[in-house]
Amino acid sequence: MNKVLAREQLSADVVMMRVEAPLIARERRPGQFIILQLNNEFGERIPLTIADADPVEGSITLIFQTVGLTTHKLADKRVGEFIESVLGPLGQPTHIEKFGTVVCVGGGIGVAPLHPIAKGMKEAGNKLIVIMGARTKELLVLEDQMRNLADELIICTDDGSVGRKCLVTEPLKEVCGRRPKPDLAVAIGPPIMMKFCAEATRPFAVPTVVSLNTIMIDGTGMCGGCRVTVGGHTKFVCVDGPEFDGHQVDFDNMMKRLRAYKPHEDKAHHQCHLESEIELKEKKQL
Repeated sequence: MNKVLAREQLSADVVMMRVEAPLIARERRPGQFIILQLNNEFGERIPLTIADADPVEGSITLIFQTVGLTTHKLADKRVGEFIESVLGPLGQPTHIEKFGTVVCVGGGIGVAPLHPIAKGMKEAGNKLIVIMGARTKELLVLEDQMRNLADELIICTDDGSVGRKCLVTEPLKEVCGRRPKPDLAVAIGPPIMMKFCAEATRPFAVPTVVSLNTIMIDGTGMCGGCRVTVGGHTKFVCVDGPEFDGHQVDFDNMMKRLRAYKPHEDKAHHQCHLESEIELKEKKQL
């Protein structure tokens, strides 16, 4: 059982939680994730990247978007309540060293798992360029934290409500075209965003790392639910990743597999809203 120590609503659909997990907080490294389960008997297992950790307090920070039944129920947790099971840290940690100049690109909620990686790269002595993208100003997360880390921060929004009105690939191409060019790019966000970030860096031969935090079940590589094709070979995100060479990932195949779960996610989303409406009506009747 893991106690919720703090909860903050970052936007309409994005929640940040600090959860008691002393062993995970002590061992976790940038890039790793946890598997969370609200009910050990019937609950869905979902992967969440560790956005931050405090070994002294014994806590980890999770930032997630409410997209399905489990994340909606997790968002309903309040300070002092408990999460049934949190397993981790899992996955291979990010390879961090002094590369020179590192450009970190985060799209939407992808900024959350990018944050510990950017922090690690900065602490290793790299010059850090951060590009953040979101649909609107209200959907940007961790802007202040990234601004404090970055030597250069570029913000993009689809509607131009803050920063540049463009996709993150536009400033990424500009940064790659500089002399000297970046020594490494790290991109985390929706699969389609990571695909085009990898295509943006490819002509400049800038090594590019992407994080494929796809649907996982057991987190140990036994179920095969998170298999992806990288360089023509089958890999399992939970044990071989979650980070891979973006220029080698078959994003089209990955996105096709992810779309297969869309009807089930929509059904769960509808069920969650229906349950919330019933609970609200019951409370009004009391």
